[in-house]
Amino acid sequence: MLRHISLTVNGTRHDADVEPRQLLVYFIRETLGLTGTNVGCDTSTCGACTVLIDGRSVKSCTMLAVQADGRDITTIEGMARNGDLHPIQRAFHENHGLQCGYCTPGMIMAAASLIEENPQLSEESVRMGLEGNLCRCTGYQNIVKAILAAAEEIRSSARVSSR
Repeated sequence: MLRHISLTVNGTRHDADVEPRQLLVYFIRETLGLTGTNVGCDTSTCGACTVLIDGRSVKSCTMLAVQADGRDITTIEGMARNGDLHPIQRAFHENHGLQCGYCTPGMIMAAASLIEENPQLSEESVRMGLEGNLCRCTGYQNIVKAILAAAEEIRSSARVSSR
C-alpha cells in the first residue's frame, strides 16, 4: 500500500506515492534523481547520506521517506546558488578537504548544520561535531581546516550584511 507524501527538496515541492518502508536516501536518489547524497553503510555509521531537514543534519538512511512528509530538505545539490559554490563547498576545494570525494557531500551537509548551530567553532568542536561522519582517505585535518575557514567566511559575510 503506497503512501502519498509532499515535501520540499532544494526549494522545489515534490509530491509522490512511496512504499511506507522506503528510506529517504533511496527516495532522494532514485525517485528524485539527486545522486549527490551517497549511500555508504545503510546503518547510520558513515554519514555519507547526510542531508539537512528543516536546517538540521540528518542521516537520510535512518529516516523513512514518509517521515519526511511536509518537511524542507536540502541536499548537496541545493547548496550552490546561481552557479556559485556555497562557502563550505568553496572552502573544501580551497583547503583540499577531500580526496576520493565519497564522504564529501555528507561532510559538507553536516558542516552546514554545525556552523549554523555553533557560531564560535574551534578545531575541537568541529572534530566532535563530525564524529558521525567518516572519511577513509583524508585523516580529517584539511576537512577541519576547511570547515573553520567556511565558518569564518560565513561569519564575516553576516557581519557585513548586518551593517
